[in-house]
Amino acid sequence: MQTSIALSAATQHYLDLEEKYGAHNYHPLPVVLDRGEGVFLYDVDGKRYYDFLSGYSAVNQGHCHPKIVAALTEQAQKLTLTSRAFYNNLLGEYEAYITQLFGYNKVLPMNTGVEAVETAIKLSRKWAYQVKGIAENNATIVVCEGNFHGRTTGVISFSSDPSATKNFGPYAPGYIAIPFNDLAALEKAFQNKNVAAFLFEPIQGEAGVVVPDSGYYTKVRTLCTEYNVLMVADEIQTGLARTGKMLACDHENVRPDILILGKALSGGILPVSAVLCDDEIMMTIQPGEHGSTYGGNPLACKVAITALEVLQQEKLADNAEAMGELLRSELQKINSPFIETIRGKGLLNAIVIKHSNPDAAWELCLALKENGLLAKPTHGDKIRFAPPLLISKEQVMECVGIIEKSLAVL
Repeated sequence: MQTSIALSAATQHYLDLEEKYGAHNYHPLPVVLDRGEGVFLYDVDGKRYYDFLSGYSAVNQGHCHPKIVAALTEQAQKLTLTSRAFYNNLLGEYEAYITQLFGYNKVLPMNTGVEAVETAIKLSRKWAYQVKGIAENNATIVVCEGNFHGRTTGVISFSSDPSATKNFGPYAPGYIAIPFNDLAALEKAFQNKNVAAFLFEPIQGEAGVVVPDSGYYTKVRTLCTEYNVLMVADEIQTGLARTGKMLACDHENVRPDILILGKALSGGILPVSAVLCDDEIMMTIQPGEHGSTYGGNPLACKVAITALEVLQQEKLADNAEAMGELLRSELQKINSPFIETIRGKGLLNAIVIKHSNPDAAWELCLALKENGLLAKPTHGDKIRFAPPLLISKEQVMECVGIIEKSLAVL
């Protein structure tokens, strides 16, 4: 089994440029994209593809959504950056909008997802020392094995992925890792009086869309309340309508103490992230103790408001719920011995490939590309299927056909 890919001269030109001048920290599929619209991407030769990765769920609203692009264009001609040394006329408007939408007292704006995770960690520690009364430098954060919260040196300190940690030490202390979806292990960890927070992904995306048992969020909330531990939900990938609700935690009507957002907060237009919590936690950080040059810039604020409006106005959570159910049910009908597992919630889904060839998932993604659908393996044998949330029933059915056809390569 070896998928042979013929590359055009234009494609090869761009691949050669990156090979020669760029760091080799990614291993992309051999496709060079230059345009996107809705659920589709187009390569430099004009070939059209369904996007089944959505920029790792950053493009929930679809590529180059006209309303978001219009907001970007309008604001970019007025004011893009002032720094937080001064006020601007959009930050307060954005802060009011997003806090009221999600039901928190305060928001701290940042840029990238991992910056938001680092922010949540700092807030958790500040709260631990100033409110809970943990002795300084003893605050501990419980995390889950198989997590992916980013790649800074701080965040990789609690990763269980060797590719994220090998030769990047020494690692920061202050973390306890337990199995995901294991409430007994969580309560046992909470016996440690120095535990400040439980940081988790409601669904582990990078691990291969691992969905916990029904009731998990509710019981996590109960345990966090009982032991006076902050429930910190990293909804960077699971949030903003991806799983069929505005937040994954909404499936059980659970409210985290700290909510982390990113990715689709800008509709894939530029880096925007946010950390939301109430005053008791947020107001522990004082002027000069945290921030960033671009955090809360007016361009990002305008784009984020519009991106959130689009999610609601176009009822993309409802569509994600319906189209996700359709996608999984149709995938179940495919008669292939190589699909071991189909799992997901809303339009965050994955299949696990069972094959004697360790490169089978990669080979399948190459075949999918040739047949007009872009997806990427994660952790070797898993492939995420996460299209933009505006995908239609007819498009889902066409994509299932592409997947079934492509499986023949195995």
